[in-house]
Amino acid sequence: MRTCLDAVADALRFFTRLSPPERFGARDGAGLFDGVAAAAPLAGAAVGAAAGAVLAAGLWLGLGSLPAAAFAIAAAVALSGALHEDALADVADGFGGGRTREAKLAIMRDSAVGSYGASALALALIARVALAAELGERLGVEAAFAIAAAAIVARPVAFAPAALLPPARADGAGHAARPSVRAVLTGGFLAAALAMLAAGLGPGLAAAVAATMAALGVTALARRQIGGVTGDVCGAAAHVAEIAALAALVAAQGMT
Repeated sequence: MRTCLDAVADALRFFTRLSPPERFGARDGAGLFDGVAAAAPLAGAAVGAAAGAVLAAGLWLGLGSLPAAAFAIAAAVALSGALHEDALADVADGFGGGRTREAKLAIMRDSAVGSYGASALALALIARVALAAELGERLGVEAAFAIAAAAIVARPVAFAPAALLPPARADGAGHAARPSVRAVLTGGFLAAALAMLAAGLGPGLAAAVAATMAALGVTALARRQIGGVTGDVCGAAAHVAEIAALAALVAAQGMT
């Protein structure tokens, strides 16, 4: 039980701005990211529950689905500290603006946001708001559960690039955050189960499959662009995975 509580506390610290009691969490680096990867769906559930609650409250108060969705995604970004948004912008700038592997990695480490990064971030946020609004339009306040499902399945697949690729640098998060494949699979299966519980068997499974495929796509792109993984690649994988999961949930509603 204590090991599980430590893993959940570490996952919340890693994926959100929440601060669990200091007595919980790994005391050293040994197995730290195995626990984070396995418990990642629970951190996603915290973010998704907050965003879903904001969406449901907005709809209940009479807001249209679009403004309610905008507030919901803003809540998710705030609670996660814009962790994945920053990563997506860095990856887009590096992969789009660099001509060599070394140049791509240097651009990704630069804190400035260029045109590729700004464009990718804007389009990604528009996609998330639009898809959340569509779910709100079709499901009403029950869309809160679909929003939560997308957040749940996106977090564990953030570690897919780290589990499948070598580090692109000798330092940084891509070198340190290397969970085992077993831990990533544990998180993935837990996420799928929670997503099916939240959104229903078919839609939840579709969201989990879409998120996994999106993360594997980012992994393949990173292998081609920089020959390995960085922390930004993992964050970008989570962001793209959440968009894919939301799209799958919308498509699943269209087939019912």
